[in-house]
Amino acid sequence: MNQYTVDLNCDMGESYGAWRMGNDSELLNYVTSANIACGYHAGDPSTMKKTVRLALEKGVAMGAHPGLPDLSGFGRREMAVSAEEVYDMVLYQAGALAAFAKAEGTRLHHLKPHGALYNMAATNVELAQAIAEAVYKLDPELILYGLAGSELVKAGEKLGLQTASEVFADRTYQQDGSLTPRRHPNALIVDQEEAVRQVVRMVKEGKVLSQQGDEVPVKADTVCVHGDGPHARAFAQLIRERLLAEGINLTAR
Repeated sequence: MNQYTVDLNCDMGESYGAWRMGNDSELLNYVTSANIACGYHAGDPSTMKKTVRLALEKGVAMGAHPGLPDLSGFGRREMAVSAEEVYDMVLYQAGALAAFAKAEGTRLHHLKPHGALYNMAATNVELAQAIAEAVYKLDPELILYGLAGSELVKAGEKLGLQTASEVFADRTYQQDGSLTPRRHPNALIVDQEEAVRQVVRMVKEGKVLSQQGDEVPVKADTVCVHGDGPHARAFAQLIRERLLAEGINLTAR
């Protein structure tokens, strides 16, 4: 039996109206789970339906990807929201996607918050609890994806949810295990080979080198590959091939 197993996930369905983002059909050939935008930070009903159908056709596990109501900022700007508001918006968005999945004869596999909501819930206990409760009330069998070591993962575990600790292929880390904020110049890893080496090490050794030069322990159940970059398809293909070559099995949890 393979010693190492990891899920490879990607954000999907982020087009809306006449605006197009990413190449979901191509990316679905390389990932094992898809996080589908639910209309707040990106996506719309037609795109949600189309992406659910594509994921089902490709045999990729599908999950809800709820964000803050901020289309113009792509959900990456923090907002002053209460725990109750977060509970409501997560349940609303995930419930809509769950309906599309049900209409296609399938069901959701997981939920992963997007952007600023994801980062806020990584450190804010109340927001983390609100998201976990919304997931539990919608479907207690859903897997909650959250940043490795975050309050979100802890909140899910506390409620008895299955959780998946997530690491990022193309992001740098701080010594406390958090992601380097996007506003910082070294937030993204642009060298694909460097990104792949970081992922392999996180999966096999459970460690990542922080921007401060410290070895930080991480748990890597699922690896995020962003789908909105200019070379997203090529990178998804590269990381899939390299992980398999390293003896790492790829499967949704």
